[in-house]
Amino acid sequence: MTTGIILGLIIPFLGTVIGSAFVFFMKEQMPVLVQKTLLGFASGVMVAASVWSLLIPGMEMVADMGKWSVMPAAVGFLAGVAFLLFIDYVTPHLHLGETKPEGPKSHLSRTAMLSLAVTIHNLPEGMGVGVVLAGAMQGGVGITAAAALAMSLGIAIQNIPEGAIISMPMRAAGNSRWRSFAIGSLSGIVEPIGGMAVILLASFMTPILPYFLAFAAGAMLYVVVEELIPEMSEGEHSNLGVIGFSAGFVLMMVLDVALG
Repeated sequence: MTTGIILGLIIPFLGTVIGSAFVFFMKEQMPVLVQKTLLGFASGVMVAASVWSLLIPGMEMVADMGKWSVMPAAVGFLAGVAFLLFIDYVTPHLHLGETKPEGPKSHLSRTAMLSLAVTIHNLPEGMGVGVVLAGAMQGGVGITAAAALAMSLGIAIQNIPEGAIISMPMRAAGNSRWRSFAIGSLSGIVEPIGGMAVILLASFMTPILPYFLAFAAGAMLYVVVEELIPEMSEGEHSNLGVIGFSAGFVLMMVLDVALG
């Protein structure tokens, strides 16, 4: 495995670690205004990445299909949404700021269910990075190493506020700073693991790479629509979430176009 692939997988995880470290420097609770802005920022990055880094490249790879080039993207996208819907349904988890768990009943602790919710959230991000890296590795499919770097950096940037959003409530719930930092950091470990799994699978199944790209996009947008945007929009000051969304979207779009 090349150094570039290793870095591409690790960089997003490092973003989560950096964000989780905020628990050592901030108060026990993150201000609502800041949290809404950061949730919006993460949403914007994920939406832009889904479009520019995943869906559009996937359709360009099968441009010779003419008007039917949209079909792999449509099928893969819906499969990604269905996959996350299934994972969401069968996994007991608890979203930040909520008191009622989702999924099947379990005797897991609140901390464990919060961690599972974040794992569900991070899995599609890791898949997205992995499939773009797989495309760059194969060559001749229109995905450059620079585009893969843009995807990795974009996810890492949005993981910084995301790590803080995870670790701070852990601290507020009574965990020590180090425990909160560890839980927040480890919540991102699923990203390199998921990315590596996609790389290994895609390397043997090149013809369906466009489907993989769209699958990751569908999974990422499921998280945005089902979790991030509702949390960003509820209550007062939802306009800050919109501002954060706009900033995240533009940043990821610029990164993808400039580096891709």
